[in-house]
Amino acid sequence: MAEAILNYRGRDNFIAYSAGSRPAGAIHPLALKVLTDAGFDMSGKMPKRMEEYLNEDFAFIITLCDRMKEECPIFPGKPILAHWGMPDPAEFAGAEEEKLKFFEKTMSDISERLSLFLSLPMEKLDRMALELRIKEIGKVTL
Repeated sequence: MAEAILNYRGRDNFIAYSAGSRPAGAIHPLALKVLTDAGFDMSGKMPKRMEEYLNEDFAFIITLCDRMKEECPIFPGKPILAHWGMPDPAEFAGAEEEKLKFFEKTMSDISERLSLFLSLPMEKLDRMALELRIKEIGKVTL
C-alpha cells in the first residue's frame, strides 16, 4: 500500500519500492480491493523480496512491520532508516467485513504518515534533523 500511495502522491520527488522478508505469492485480495477502490492501478503488481533491492542506493528505508525492522539488511550508501510499526492487516482475525475495515484503516494510517513525510521541508533540514523527524512520524498515534 505504501508503495502505491507514495508513487502516486510523491511522484515528482520519489520512486517508492516495497519488499518483504517473506512476501506472499500475490497481493492480498483485500489490499488489492482497497487500493483499486481508491483508484490505484495494481495490474501487474506482485509482492517482492527485499533481496531484489540489496544493491540499490536508497535515500530512505522505512519499515512498517516489526519483522522487517528486525530482518532489514544493510543497504549501500547511507539511507535514512526509520520504523513506522504497524500491525500487518493480513494477520488480522475476524469476519470478512471486519478484515476489510482493518485493511481500509491500515491504508488510511499509511496515507496519513506519508502525508506527514511529504510535508517535511527536506531541503531545509540537515540529515540528522530529517532522520529524527521521519522517525517521529512512526510514533504518531493514528
